Amino acid sequence: MKTATVRDLRYDFPKIEAWLAGGEDIVITKHAKPIARLSADVSGSKPMPPHPDYAERRKKTWGDRIFTQEEVEEMRAFETGEP
Repeated sequence: MKTATVRDLRYDFPKIEAWLAGGEDIVITKHAKPIARLSADVSGSKPMPPHPDYAERRKKTWGDRIFTQEEVEEMRAFETGEP
């Protein structure tokens, strides 16, 4: 297991990246005390879930409606409780 400092992460990341690509596990230290461990094994990680379809959600809620500037200001005033 290799050891690197926080400073190495900041200023010499290509070295750290090469170690990870080579399959090394790395202990990160700060002031000579271990604070984290980087592992090269990412095969067990889960893929990120897909983002929701925001455009579809918006269309389901509002349809094809386009608001005027006055309508937007009225909605904002209503939400904030301003007269």
